[in-house]
Amino acid sequence: MKMKGMTIRTAIRTGLLGIVSGSILCLSVSSATEKPPQLPNPERDTLRFQGFETSFQPKLDPAKGEMVFIGQQIFDGLVRLDDNLNIVPDLAEYWNISEGGRCYTFYLRKGVRFHDGRTLTAADVKFSLERLLRKDTESPYRQLFLDKVVGAEDFVRGKTAGVSGFRILDPSIFELEWKYPFVSALSLLSMSFCRVLPMELVERQGQTFFFHPIGTGPFQFDLWMRSPQLDIVGVRLLRNPAYHGRKPRLTAVEYSPYFTSDQFADRDVDIAPFSADLTRLGCQVVEGGAFNISFLVMSCANPPFDRTRVRRAMSLAVDKDKLVESASSAAFTVRANHTYIPAKLPGFFPSIDPGNPDPERARQILEEEGYFSSKAFPEILLFIPAAQRMSDAPFIRELIRQFAVVGVVLAPKYFRSYAEMTDMTRPYFVFLEWVMDYPDPENVIQPLFAKSSPANRITARFSDVEFERLLESAVLESGRTKRLDLFREMEQILRREVPAVPLFSFERRLAVQPFIRGLRIPALGAMYIDLREVTFVR
Repeated sequence: MKMKGMTIRTAIRTGLLGIVSGSILCLSVSSATEKPPQLPNPERDTLRFQGFETSFQPKLDPAKGEMVFIGQQIFDGLVRLDDNLNIVPDLAEYWNISEGGRCYTFYLRKGVRFHDGRTLTAADVKFSLERLLRKDTESPYRQLFLDKVVGAEDFVRGKTAGVSGFRILDPSIFELEWKYPFVSALSLLSMSFCRVLPMELVERQGQTFFFHPIGTGPFQFDLWMRSPQLDIVGVRLLRNPAYHGRKPRLTAVEYSPYFTSDQFADRDVDIAPFSADLTRLGCQVVEGGAFNISFLVMSCANPPFDRTRVRRAMSLAVDKDKLVESASSAAFTVRANHTYIPAKLPGFFPSIDPGNPDPERARQILEEEGYFSSKAFPEILLFIPAAQRMSDAPFIRELIRQFAVVGVVLAPKYFRSYAEMTDMTRPYFVFLEWVMDYPDPENVIQPLFAKSSPANRITARFSDVEFERLLESAVLESGRTKRLDLFREMEQILRREVPAVPLFSFERRLAVQPFIRGLRIPALGAMYIDLREVTFVR
């Protein structure tokens, strides 16, 4: 990739990347993979990771969901999820649950220190969680706590100086009170946006804190990697020698989206997004992460999509296997999805009925509804996120072709904001990719299909009395098994009413050098990779 007259590869070769710190990156050239695989330069102890982004922004605020992968290495939370989505202790050594599942008391590990040497306290936990709710933080995750935590709404409205449901019982004891029993409380608290920050530094420095962030995590910020023109192009992290948990096996990590496939071929870069030109190298391929779903959402309030039979006809027109073929790429494994709730959620075993595409039956239903013989079926707008620029993509062309078979014309239209659909009276589809904020069925059902959800009010405009009753019951249900049963019932209603068609999910693929061991992509995706177990084969 070119950068103002010099490639980043040249910058690395000449030692100019990382010039601000005066460090010179030591790289070497190697040809074919050896057996057993060995590190080309046995003295190299820095892992180089080609980032997922197309550009690099030096923003690391976990409350805003910025640079999650880097934040995972620098910051810790009260708890975290292992690769199998089990809750494991992190900053909290253990916890008690009382008041019928409403009150969580966390006992912090003794002697945990931030990277600057200051000891972690419960005040840091309270500050970090309250910061999520503050308007000036502008966190997209505020709503996840606002209607769940005691006192959160009063705090946001300025009625109280703090959240009454966030309590410091002792310098090492933090208590959190929910309005009602929340079965997935620990899963929510394990997410990247719930990381704990040093209170006084963030208060004093504001957003400038995140240009030299300090956490308690296994790696600590070292420097911004820069181009010869001093543009920030990546970040370098160092192992935290005082880490409270299992210490990393790597000495340092360098992360930049500007590393190239040529550098990977030369074994100067260790991990990279997989691409077709890397297949010849004999590298390892690691894939994982499944908690994302792509939907074709229908405007249920706009005729003719206000009729359930018409929406069912639309679902019968979709051949998901052919869509998967057209959407496949080397970077991702694409799989057809037949459920509204990801089937891999812990304890969630939905009844999966893939069905079969049936364009003839779809056409017949539309004819029975009075179309084609006496009136034309209206043109359907297909809203596509502008950032994806997909109108000419094979996937979109295949989708247009499939609907044309049953006599339905799709007209692609880019959108930058869901607000563009607010007053839309024409029938439309929305291509929507949903990435779960935390692994719980509520995080799909509520934001996408609840009557009160802002997203649903704008996109699907779906409403069903029985569905709302079940959702209300699930919110208050303290039994995990019963709660999952309620969500299964809601999914059956979605299958019957078809406000949207689940299409597919993606699993990211990474190319990994043969001399790298210990890399796994967890269920939550590549952003949550734990680098502590990653090491070189010497």
